[in-house]
Amino acid sequence: MAAGLGTRLAPLTDSTAKPLAPVVDRPVMEHTLRLLARHGVGEVAVNLHHHAEAIRARFGDGAAFGLHLRYNVEEELLGTAGGVGHFRDFLARGTFVVMSGDGLTDVDLSALVAAHRAAGGLATLAVKQVADPSLYGVVVHDDADRIVAFQEKPARAEALSDLCNCGIYVFEPGIFDYVPRDAFVDWAADVFPRLLNDDVPFHLWRLATYWNDIGSLPEYARGNVDALLGRVSLDVPGSDAREGVRIGDDTRVAAGVVVEPPVLIGARCRVQDDARLVGPLVIGDECSIEAGAALKDSVVWSGVKMGARVSIGGSIVGHDVQIGAGAIIEAGAVLGDGCVVEAGALVPAAARLRPHTVVERSPRPQR
Repeated sequence: MAAGLGTRLAPLTDSTAKPLAPVVDRPVMEHTLRLLARHGVGEVAVNLHHHAEAIRARFGDGAAFGLHLRYNVEEELLGTAGGVGHFRDFLARGTFVVMSGDGLTDVDLSALVAAHRAAGGLATLAVKQVADPSLYGVVVHDDADRIVAFQEKPARAEALSDLCNCGIYVFEPGIFDYVPRDAFVDWAADVFPRLLNDDVPFHLWRLATYWNDIGSLPEYARGNVDALLGRVSLDVPGSDAREGVRIGDDTRVAAGVVVEPPVLIGARCRVQDDARLVGPLVIGDECSIEAGAALKDSVVWSGVKMGARVSIGGSIVGHDVQIGAGAIIEAGAVLGDGCVVEAGALVPAAARLRPHTVVERSPRPQR
């Protein structure tokens, strides 16, 4: 499922599809495709809408990942179930898995499918124990792990479960009896309530490994940190320069640069003398960092150009941003693709800059 708008990640998703948002310098959907291939999946159907052609261009026919990809572009969104329903003829051959193209996980898909087949129901939902059920849709079950009810973001005191729905499903083709053709249909709002109403058996499976829907800017940043720290098993690009420092091909880091792990620097980057890189920090491909710049606790996408003595802390910087010498990006700021921050300018804490915004230098108050 890769058709969503990703509005909670704006301004990053104004010009970049959420499935293409990089986690440790690779699109999050690429991590999912690699996971599918590791578990022996060969054919994948992808529904598209927002920035559809960019996603198709990035992944092509899937051969680079050992997969065969087919696509459907939704002119109007069909919902989580309606989008899958478009592929019902392709999926009618047997048991199939549905996953979000914009979730970060190392779920054991082989174990999930095996549990589904052992349970013998029409559907199995992967669930994750969470500390605060009020943030999620939670799943209520009986002693045999058969699902008996759902609660949507219940108050903590009213929650009947601490297991959230991860949006990772295993289905039998009979599920399409509950998915009308050519209509907007949602799994949680439409299909699952009908299964409960018809007393159709379906079950949950507890996900013991990592899952993060990267559905908000803080969660997106946390996903990158977790990947840097090895809390989620991913194929991270580059090679180890030393413990906690990973560097991509054809990247040059001057001898006088201070690097405090965990840090990932992408391919074809240039980092000049006296720069300071303090983790957790992810720097994308083809970035340039001039002398004396200081970066800390941030996620920087590809193609970013930083002048001398730039200061960035606790921020997210989109593709192809230009930051002039001496500019300061304060904590919590998020810069969309193609922004320009002039030399000496200040981007204040928690600012949200839409793509291609220009931040001019303004006189700073006398102290």
